[in-house]
Formats: sequence, C-alpha cells, structure tokens
Amino acid sequence: MPTAKLALEDGTLYTGVSIGAPGEVDGEVCFNTSMTGYQEILTDPSYRGQIVSMTYPQIGNYGINQEDVESQRPHLAGFVVREQSRIQSNFRSAQGLGDYLKENGIVAIDSIDTRALVRRIRSQGAMRGVLSTEDLDDTSLVAKAKASPGLVGRDLVQEVAPAESREWTEPLSEWSILPADRRSPNAGPPPHVVALDFGMKWNIPRHLVDLGCRVTVAPGSWNAEQVLALEPDGVFLSNGPGDPEPVEYAVTTIRDLLGKKPVFGICLGHQLLSLACGAKTFKMKFGHRGANQPVEDLIEGRVEITSQNHGFAVDESSLPDSLEVTHRSLNDQTIEGIRHRELPAFSVQYHPEASAGPHDSHYLFQRFYDSMRSGVPCHSG
Repeated sequence: MPTAKLALEDGTLYTGVSIGAPGEVDGEVCFNTSMTGYQEILTDPSYRGQIVSMTYPQIGNYGINQEDVESQRPHLAGFVVREQSRIQSNFRSAQGLGDYLKENGIVAIDSIDTRALVRRIRSQGAMRGVLSTEDLDDTSLVAKAKASPGLVGRDLVQEVAPAESREWTEPLSEWSILPADRRSPNAGPPPHVVALDFGMKWNIPRHLVDLGCRVTVAPGSWNAEQVLALEPDGVFLSNGPGDPEPVEYAVTTIRDLLGKKPVFGICLGHQLLSLACGAKTFKMKFGHRGANQPVEDLIEGRVEITSQNHGFAVDESSLPDSLEVTHRSLNDQTIEGIRHRELPAFSVQYHPEASAGPHDSHYLFQRFYDSMRSGVPCHSG
C-alpha cells in the first residue's frame, strides 16, 4: 500500500497508508465523533474545504450503497481513519469504502493514531493541514499547511450550490426513518416551499416532501425577487460549508424575505438568518461534529440528542432584541436555535433531518409546515 502523510500547520506529522485516490489536498482538519454515517459525512457539502478525521476506530464495515448519499458526490477535501474495514457486511452494500474514495478522487489516509490527532485539535483548536501521497517531505508539507487558505473569509457556498432550480419530488427512504415516526402527509393543498440551496443535504427536501409539501430547490445565489416570483408559501434556508459572513448576497436576500414569507433555517441557514437580523457569528475552537450532541429546547424544557456539523456559531452577545434563543448546547452553552419574536422565522444550528442520526428533532419540519399554514410566528407546540 502506498504511503500517505498528514501535516498540520503547527508542525505535527502523521504517517500512514493511502486508501483513497493519489494526490495532495489542503484544508481545515476537523473530526467527527459519529460511530456510523460515514457515507453521509462523505457526501455532505458542508464539509467542503475540510479534511475529516473519524474518531470511531474502524470505518467502512457496512460498505457503500446508493440510497444513503446526501448529494451527488463527496465534497470534503480529505478523509482520515484509524482502520479501514477489510470486510463490508451489509445486504445493501454495493462497493467498499476504498473503491468509493478512489472512484471519486478523494485522498484518504489509514493507519494513523486518530485519537492523538483529535486530542491535539481539541487542545490547540482546528488547524490547517495538508494530506498527500505525492510530497512526503516533512518540511515541505508543514510549509504547505501553513500557507493553505483555511475557512475564514472564504465563500465556499459558490463551490457547492446548484446553478439552476429544480423541482424535488423524492420522499424519505424507508431506511431513513423509524416506522413509528412516519406519518401520513398533512391534509389540504400542498404548501409550496422554495429551498435555497447553499450546499443542502438531500434528506432535508425528502422530509418536506414527506410532510406533503411541494418543493422547489433554488440556487443559494438567488435574490428575493427571484424567490417571490415562484409564489412560495415558505422559504427554507439550507446547510452549507464554511464561514457565513462572506455570503453577503444570501444575507441580503433573507433580509428582504423576512416578514413576507415564513422562514426556516438549518445550520448555515441558521447563521445566515441570524446575520440578516443583525447578529454576528464567530469561529469556534474546534466545532461540533457528531451524531450524539445534547441540546436543550428552552421553550419546552426538554433535551434532544442531535446530529451536528458546524465550525462557526452565532455570537450571543450580538443578538438583537428581535431574536430569542430557543435551543442551547448542553456541551458548551452555545446557541443552537433562535426565533424571531414578531415574524414567522426560526432556525436551528443542528440537523433535524439526521441521516444518519437521531430522530428527536423531526418535529421542527412540522412546525415549519404549521407556520406556512397559519402565517404566524413559529412558536413551540
């Protein structure tokens, strides 16, 4: 097996084995604590510009299938695992992890101490890095890591958002939701949702279709006039990669839509809604990435276990009076949800579509549906 090396900007180096495509990539090195869901992580556009390390020690044991992808292809810069499983054991598996990585041009490394890597990131903070199978010179790799652009100040949405709009009709897969959680679509004419796609995971529009919505997926670069021309009953703001503050065109669009249509945002969409209302965001030390993150619903007084993937958060000290905090992380007390006190607009930092992940937060899609029907602020209940 060919050698691969991972270098961090602080000079730390890890030598392992290449299990993906040959090549060299740079990006911000982060980690995800999920025990399953590596296929959804690989195809989540929110990981654009990042080298992702999995903390679970063996990855690839259930292979790759065509039903669980969250976009057309992998978007992350590189992939890091402790050990790639030599066996794929699942009746839906169509190919092995290594073959999938090679087929999609993803540089990946195996056989490094991912526990040591994660401990360094947690103590030092997320760092820029370079992953290479070509340049194996330590000094050269560290210099490249220091020179890489990182995430702050970059508009990565432009690299993953669609160029054209399209109708979305695919519902949830039978594998995506527990039978006890499945409900019949809401009665009445289907409300029309325009989903602004900043790098959207596909399980989000699947949830909206399952509720009985008609969904149009539109480029995240659209302005308010283009959105309103489709006569939507509500506007959804998707997840997406990187720093929200450079995505100024989206902030302007959202500001122009507020009060005209109910708005629901997830992850990057949550940050963009907050910016549109006058708040600010900040870069977190190492972010939240995993499928077991506890969040308190401050309105209902209950705890949800959530799936998360974000390296930026809304600065609570900057919140305007018009916004109320509705959800809070129980790990570090950062904001996990907000709602507008007067207008029908709300958002959460985590991922209620949760594929793969917990189902605690599916109620948020119903709340959005009810808001479109009533046109009133999106309160709990």
